Amino acid sequence: MLWPFGSTWRPVRQRSRDTVDLRWLSARTWTRRWYPQGIDVGEWRGRRTLAVSWFRQELSGEHLASRVTLIDLARSRHLDILLAVIDDDGELQPARIHAGGLAWFGDRLFAAATGRGIWEFDLSDIREVQGARAHRLAGARRRGGRGTALIAVRTRVHPIPLRCSYIGRVFDDRGTPLPRVLIGEHRTDESGRIGEFSIAEHVDDGFTEVNRFTPGIKRMQGAVRRGDHHFVSQSDRLHPGTLWSGRRDALTPDPVRLPVGCEDLALDLEAGLLWSLGEHPWRRVVRGIPLSRLGIASGTGDGAPSRRT
Repeated sequence: MLWPFGSTWRPVRQRSRDTVDLRWLSARTWTRRWYPQGIDVGEWRGRRTLAVSWFRQELSGEHLASRVTLIDLARSRHLDILLAVIDDDGELQPARIHAGGLAWFGDRLFAAATGRGIWEFDLSDIREVQGARAHRLAGARRRGGRGTALIAVRTRVHPIPLRCSYIGRVFDDRGTPLPRVLIGEHRTDESGRIGEFSIAEHVDDGFTEVNRFTPGIKRMQGAVRRGDHHFVSQSDRLHPGTLWSGRRDALTPDPVRLPVGCEDLALDLEAGLLWSLGEHPWRRVVRGIPLSRLGIASGTGDGAPSRRT
């Protein structure tokens, strides 16, 4: 079994003057079957790790499966974990969701299941499957095979009174992570809403809505918050994305552009980065933007963030 980061595939880590870029070195760069969507930062087996979610689809648009790629930020090694559900007959089935955003809290991984709430997966109970079952859970049509796959199983569906296109984490003004998330809606008009929810410590308890607002931004793809400062990503088809920044009632576009086909956002305060990613074939990149470029003091526990001029 590949454990914990045994894959020989790795993305190239490119550190330019302005950003930290990870680019795919395989068919992931151009495939039209798997699309990257969500992103967050956590810890896996004692190592700082970036999680990227993908959904698999037929060319017709039918969703077939989803997975999470864990990337060791120090070594750029990766590990794929398929997302699975248990059906009424006790059989494992692929999680056929868009996985448009991720929020990672210890062993609890939350994925946005567009129009179907927030799905929770248990990272403490990673299982190994082989052969035909592995191919089926990956959404492959072929029968048989000798492949091996790791899977995380859904533990709960959290109903949310929003479309649940994406989910992002919340930090206080000192950079301390809070048991809260922002959950928002991708809409082609300006009606998309963002709600802030607290997460109960006990797994059997659900989310509690704290507040809700409508930024008036089309095609929102992700949102995170530190203190009173919000970041919201906005896609623009085959053009670079726009990063909206500021208080929730006074968001303004930042001069720093996001990747083409931008998706979710994740705050990495330890590294002083805001992560995003692009989904379009041949333009796919996982990009870390230094918070200093955004005029925001980075780090944790260092007092309130300051806006630099």
